[in-house]
Amino acid sequence: MTASTRDIAADRRRAGRTGGHVPLRDYAVIGDGRTAALVAADGSVDWLTIPYLDSPSVFAAVLDPRDGGCFQLEPTLSYTVERRYLPGTNLLETTYRTAHGAVRLTDALTLPDSPPLAPGGELVRRLEGLAGSVPMHWSVRPRFDYGRHPARFSLRAGVPVAAHGRNALAVSSWGAGPPIVSDDAVSADVTLSSGESALIAVPFAHQEPLVLPARSDCEQRLVRTRDRWRSWAGARTYEGRWREAVQRSALVLKLLVFAPSGAIAAAATTSLPEWPGGERNWDYRYSWVRDSAFTLQVFLHLDCLAEAHAYFWWLMQASQLTHPRLRVLYRLDGGPHARERVLPLSGYLDSRPVRVGNAAVDQVQLDTYGELLQTAWLYAKDAATLDRDLARRLAEIADFVCAAWRRPDSGIWEVRSAPAHFTQSKMMCWLALDRALDLAEHGIIPARHAARWRQERAAARTFIETRCFSARLGSYTRAAGSEDLDAAVLLGVLYDYGGPDNPRLRGTVDAISAGLRHGPYVARYSGEDGLAGPEGAFLACSFWLAEAVARTGRVEEATELMNELVDLANDVGLYSEETDPATGAFLGNLPQALSHLALIRAALAISTATPEASP
Repeated sequence: MTASTRDIAADRRRAGRTGGHVPLRDYAVIGDGRTAALVAADGSVDWLTIPYLDSPSVFAAVLDPRDGGCFQLEPTLSYTVERRYLPGTNLLETTYRTAHGAVRLTDALTLPDSPPLAPGGELVRRLEGLAGSVPMHWSVRPRFDYGRHPARFSLRAGVPVAAHGRNALAVSSWGAGPPIVSDDAVSADVTLSSGESALIAVPFAHQEPLVLPARSDCEQRLVRTRDRWRSWAGARTYEGRWREAVQRSALVLKLLVFAPSGAIAAAATTSLPEWPGGERNWDYRYSWVRDSAFTLQVFLHLDCLAEAHAYFWWLMQASQLTHPRLRVLYRLDGGPHARERVLPLSGYLDSRPVRVGNAAVDQVQLDTYGELLQTAWLYAKDAATLDRDLARRLAEIADFVCAAWRRPDSGIWEVRSAPAHFTQSKMMCWLALDRALDLAEHGIIPARHAARWRQERAAARTFIETRCFSARLGSYTRAAGSEDLDAAVLLGVLYDYGGPDNPRLRGTVDAISAGLRHGPYVARYSGEDGLAGPEGAFLACSFWLAEAVARTGRVEEATELMNELVDLANDVGLYSEETDPATGAFLGNLPQALSHLALIRAALAISTATPEASP
């Protein structure tokens, strides 16, 4: 894979969509640290929420082509498409080629000037004629509040403006043809010849005056946005294998960081299905404690120190609200509630229900305590200290784990079947107590209850070793007393469960590779989960396997798998949550932070791994 241009499809037009939908693999993402948009290969902006990433959508054609709203832009002739991100940026460049000429489109959610955290934003789309003469058509059809309220346009200083409730957006255009305003859309036709340019801007605002920009201001913000992304990307220090993929993944993660708080969203979207037509459709626009240790470690390794510190203190503040218990996920503003409800949208490829909110917030997932203590341990190693109040809270969390680890839970995969004694949850409880003991031994957190932590750590390991290991499989299993496999148990290898020389971990890697892997794809688990229908292969699991193989000394094998996985990205270097192993089609929400976090971790591990000595 390379994040450079390539041919996407010939003669796409709108007929290239299946029932109005494009393949998820054909989406790219742009963002400004507050919200994000999905741009299809045919140039349609099919997803945008305002003012923030977890706010209601104004474009949601990815979930409902008829009623979701979108911003279409494409030639009126048959065409082919090439796409790329401008190097070192999150600005998307799409080049249309027709029999009569070529046009380049540059898309960005521009980074704000000042104030930097104002609850508004701006989508800018710049068109340039490259050769010949190309007729273009564009249409902006907003639908507020997840498609439930069609726009009604009025004119302000001659500029079309749509408003609903506290939200408003404008459609400003220069050189893009005379706009035609209807009740619920603004559209125009324009023919661009070589050397000509046009600009369309969609500024939006929430609870504040809507500012109508001048063309020169938009052009300057576009340039400044490009330069700021390049400056940020240029400061990343990774020089190992798969550098392009690591840099693109870092840019994706930065795009998913919610600037007002420092939280990182699991994905930019909601309810994109884990299988077409199925019910496994979830809202991922929240921040999961599950991802915290990976997030902090990646930020520290890539010298994203500002992001690491902001994220860590956001997590500490959010978790304080529910101390000592942890929510599975928190809103991007740190709130602990995310009520799940169903929207009246048709769903991607008729995959229903379409959900916002996430009922997993109320589940018990014991693995989160290990992730949180691992995150604090990583931060303390970097900062060499923690403040007294936080140190006390971490010790109290270790006390809570001592009392809670024997309970069944819903596990890392948030199953909607009955709680069980999931192996990975028990391993993460072991990790929580192990990291608490290390912090206490270094005088970073109070050691008053260290003897109890040590005792319960040993008890947790005894439980795992006696009830969660299958001699027949030579592997740790999905849950106590089960013979099912679970790729999440690979995290035991990644976190050195039981110490770096635990002989059972290599057998677990081999069993998961044999039982859950199909080519480069790895399924999450075998067995029931309380939901109907299949799902795709979970991409993070594939990267976990590559890292685990490297950590067990088989660097050449890990490198071979990693090369295959890097090639699974779409043409602009993005990964979704899951993939259909039979077709390579993207499934689930995208871009998926955990997929990109796992890629970076695997690249780091393989690049620094030492091959196992020959016997």
